[in-house]
Amino acid sequence: MRDVVVLSGSSHPELTKSICRHLTTNKGEVLSTKFANGETSIEIKESVREKDVFIVQSGCGHVNDNLIELLIMLSACKTASAKRVTAVLPLFPYSRQPDIPHLAALTGAPKKTTFNFESRPPTRASTPAPGDLSAPMTPKRTDSTTKISAPNPIKGSSKNIATTDAAGRTESGYKQWIAQNGTLIANLLTRAGADRVITMDLHDPQFQGYFDICVDNLHSKPLFKNWIIEHIPNYHQCVIVSPDSGGAKRAIAVADALGCPFALIHKERRAKYGTGAEGTPDSNPKVVATTMLVGDVKDKVCVLVDDLVDTAYTITQAAKLLKDQGAKQIYALVAHGIFSGEAIRRIEHSAIDKLVTTNSTPLQPGANFEVLDVSRVFAEAIRRIHNGESVSMLFDHGW
Repeated sequence: MRDVVVLSGSSHPELTKSICRHLTTNKGEVLSTKFANGETSIEIKESVREKDVFIVQSGCGHVNDNLIELLIMLSACKTASAKRVTAVLPLFPYSRQPDIPHLAALTGAPKKTTFNFESRPPTRASTPAPGDLSAPMTPKRTDSTTKISAPNPIKGSSKNIATTDAAGRTESGYKQWIAQNGTLIANLLTRAGADRVITMDLHDPQFQGYFDICVDNLHSKPLFKNWIIEHIPNYHQCVIVSPDSGGAKRAIAVADALGCPFALIHKERRAKYGTGAEGTPDSNPKVVATTMLVGDVKDKVCVLVDDLVDTAYTITQAAKLLKDQGAKQIYALVAHGIFSGEAIRRIEHSAIDKLVTTNSTPLQPGANFEVLDVSRVFAEAIRRIHNGESVSMLFDHGW
């Protein structure tokens, strides 16, 4: 291909090599170094003047460093008079953000046993003194209910706890919240010089609305569809399962494409108010989490479909529920495998017979893992975009 330059960030160079191999072109040479204080320095060692530049950088590993590296590369190419610069992000960073603070005690996450899955430092288990603002929030877990307590910020008050419900609201009515980063990331990429973005399986497809430039959101559905047809006998009788209500549309799309039945795992959390010693309503509600399966999976082959596996809490708990409901075999198909912490060990010890994911992130999978190659899909998207052709056929048929 003429007038095309494919550059690679440091997050996933092997994927870039595979993309260049399918495009029958050489990968552009980039020198990325760090100063002693941690700042990133980028040197592009070939001319990009009036070229169509594609920069491949996945949002995995050291996400913040990789994002800064991508922004510097975009700016460098734009400054060097590149005709068009496209950011290729197989896994889009910062697109998976909750709108309320994450409380592990309210999400149904299992208790720690022999694994250490905590993603934050341990907190003190003792009750903080009144007015102690330095003490962190300490979730307290019971067998079936959860009560969240935190120090009262009013110094000298007789009360020493402030209740926080499942929605993140305190007794005063203040709702805790988390800054949403979608607009920020979109503005950073655009202002750095990106004219177009190519990604795959956004956690929320509406994330494309943050951008004023074209965003091509490729799908892993064709790859998963072909894998199910080739590896599951009588695949029409298998059940496509969504591990949570948020991924229902994604799983339904796969089920409709194959003509298979569909099931949904729904998690519900409700605040339960008890009564005090004098029969008055308790001001500290208890949050009760219940999980239910909608659909029939008894003696069926179940295929869990999700877009991303990070700590693997959700998908392993979903597999356990399916096995308890009589599922014969359980497969898990996920677009992006991040596998933070002990996620791989957790999957190996779970009820999942095989997990299938893509190489959108660099992986070192275990014995019951299978990795699908997405380099041909991205290479074909790059070729079509460079030649001014439509990429819509990749959404349904892959490559």
